[in-house]
Parts: sequence; structure tokens; C-alpha cells
Amino acid sequence: MINGIEILETVKMIKDHHLDIRTVTMGISLLDCISESANRTAEKVYDKICHSAGKLVSVSDEIADMYGIPIVNKRVSVTPIAIVGASSMGFEKIALAMDSAAEAIGIDFIGGYSALVQKGTTDPEREFLKGIPEVLAETKKVCSSVNVASTRAGINMAAVAEAGRIMKRAAYLTRDKDGIGAAKFVAFANAVEDNPFMAGAFHGTGEADRVINVGVSGPGVVKTALESIPNGDLSEVGEVIKRTAFKITRVGQLVARKAAEMLDANFGIVDLSLAPTPAVGDSVARILEEIGLEQVGAHGTTAALMLLNDAVKKGGIMASQHVGGLSGAFIPVSEDEGMIAAAQSGALHIEKLEAMTAVCSVGLDMIAVPGDTPEEVLSAILADEAAIGVVNNKTTAVRLIPVYGKGVGERAEFGGLLGSAPIMAVNPLSPAKLISRGGRIAAPVHGNKN
Repeated sequence: MINGIEILETVKMIKDHHLDIRTVTMGISLLDCISESANRTAEKVYDKICHSAGKLVSVSDEIADMYGIPIVNKRVSVTPIAIVGASSMGFEKIALAMDSAAEAIGIDFIGGYSALVQKGTTDPEREFLKGIPEVLAETKKVCSSVNVASTRAGINMAAVAEAGRIMKRAAYLTRDKDGIGAAKFVAFANAVEDNPFMAGAFHGTGEADRVINVGVSGPGVVKTALESIPNGDLSEVGEVIKRTAFKITRVGQLVARKAAEMLDANFGIVDLSLAPTPAVGDSVARILEEIGLEQVGAHGTTAALMLLNDAVKKGGIMASQHVGGLSGAFIPVSEDEGMIAAAQSGALHIEKLEAMTAVCSVGLDMIAVPGDTPEEVLSAILADEAAIGVVNNKTTAVRLIPVYGKGVGERAEFGGLLGSAPIMAVNPLSPAKLISRGGRIAAPVHGNKN
């Protein structure tokens, strides 16, 4: 039970320090929507989403009023569409049905226009991948992801090459909006099946028919807690973060269980990811600076991030038996005012961000790069990130946005929670031969655990 003192602490965290439920995401299985007719599959997908999640927004709003806890986003994730649409090959029709359903039920985004190709790619999956950029340009709320690597399978370099093309093409088709199409696409290594955050959410085939996954976020709460121990040693810092994460996770579990009950769905997981926003006071970068950095990007940044990420996970695991998703700390450049400031000042570069991803929750997220960046460079950045994930047996990902007509130092504007980002420099040396070789990079020896 949550006692009176915890309730008062929670009220203060919500009121003063940007604590919120970042997303209530319903995962929906579409396996029973598969048919050999593209039109029929699309119709069944639309009906299943509307029937299952028709009350998601109203129930989330009711819970927010009931407990006084802001719920920022309401989202849906579905079975990877590369699976659902394989028999009918009606991928685009399904995407349009997903977008229409998302509009009809009033959610923010719908994820799951996805493919799992970490070891190989079937003929239907190749067609699916080719069409992703057009789908992202034509739809408003559909998000897409591709898993190109895993610790057990290694890295599918042909899929890595294709992902670079998808980023480039999606950005080009939405070049009048600073390439926002690419902001709705993410490529993973070791993707998880219960992630509530976009753009990478999909409903895994091992999940129940309908599942509620909740993402909680409170970078401002953690920073404020650390301000109370300005001279504490790093053991104390870790302890304060852990205790704060415990309290935040308790709030998430309360909301997740209530939402699952009211929506007649399974309770899945609480994802305790410190997901920042562009708002001042809601920044992961500022937490790292409170720990002791002059600015993010300084030597010691990776160590401070490791401390933060580990303490967040330990606190969350003590608060809920079902912590999952990508729990830890996110470092999206465009969505974190402290990261934006560090990139603008020259303190933070892509290479340093890559080092940080070895110890954080995800990877290179929401990074704007020059529009003339070759697609093989985008693929190579993904390959590096996938290697970090595969070797360290963790989830890593890349969400890069080539911004056409803009160069290093200029700014891309995405709006809303996606924020804005300074365009960062990339290494101009060519990896074209590496990417063009194709094939697979084998799984590491410690991936063979049977």
C-alpha cells in the first residue's frame, strides 16, 4: 500500500518537479486479423484496434483525474506488421488502417509497423522494408521499427544497409518538415517486446491479446532529490537516485494496474525510463551535471550515466515485480534541453553519445544530421550502435534525422515532445565498402548460452 507520506511526496513531485506518466500504451495482438485479402486484413486491423483501445483515452483521463497524476500520452502498439501483412502483401493498406484507427480513438501514436530481421529477411519482409519511407510520409501517427541485430543472431548487415536507406528516404519525403518522417523510425539491436515508448514500440508475439504497459518519467524529480546532497559521495548519490526511482515506479504500477483493470486487459510492465522533454527542469543532462559535470560531454559523462542508469533500475526493480521495457535513462538530443545546450556549445559530439549508449537504456536517439549525409554513413552509425548492443547483450537503437537543406550548427524543428535539435557533424570518411559487403556479422561467443 502507498502510505500518507508517500502520497504527499508524490503530490510534490507532480506539482513541482515534472513527474508524470509519460505514456499508457495498450499492446494489441493482430494475429487473428491475418487473412489472404489485403482489404479484409486492413478492415480487421481497424476494427480490432478500435474495439480493443476505444476507451483508452477516456480511461486514462479518468485515472489522471482520480489520482491527480498527469498522463501525457496514450498510445497503442501492435503485432509487427511484417508478420500480419505477409500473406496478403497489403502493408500500405494496413498502415492506413492503423492511422485511421489511431485518429478515431484519439491516441497520440501507434507503433508496430515493424519487422524483426536480425538474422535474415524473407521476400515479404523485403517488400515491407522498401515501403516504410512512403508509409511514414503518408501517415500522421504510425511509427515504424526494425530489429537488425541480436546477441544470439549477430548483425544482419543487409538489413543495416536497408535501414540507412529508410532513414534517408523518409527524411527526404518529409523534407519540408525537417525530415520528421525519419523521427518516426528507429532501428534496434535486441529490441524488446514490451516497450511502451515510441517510435520503437511493438506488441511481441509472446504477449497476451491485450496488455497495458506504462512508461513513467521524472528527470526533474531525480535532479531535485540530488540537490539535497550537494556534497554527498557517489555512494550517497546512487542511494538517493535508487530511492527516488522506487517512489516513481510505485506511481507507475498504481496507474498500470488500474488501467488494466478498467480496460479488461493484462497488466504488462512498468517502464521506468527517465525520458526527458524540451521543458526546462525535465532533463537527464541536468541530472548528470548535478552529479558533478561542468557540462554533459565532459570526461566522466559515461561514468555518471552508468551510475544513474544502474540506480534507476535497482530502485524500480524493488518497487515492482514487472519492470520492463527499456527502463533506465534516455538521452535523446532533441527532447532534452540540457543535451541541446551541450550540443550547441560543442561539448557533446556523436562519438561521445555513442560511448554513452554503452551504459544507457537505448542508443543514439533523435539526432539531427546534415541532409547530405550519405545513406551508407547512416548505416555505419547503426552498425556501430548494433555492435555495442550485441556485445553487451543490451538494447541499443538509432533514430537519426537527416535534415535536407540544413548543415552543421543550424537547427531542426520537430514540435511537441519531439522538440528541436542542433544539426550535429558526422565523420565524413566513407564506410561504403563495409556496408556494401552485406552478409552477417556473427554472434559473439558469449551469445551461445545453451
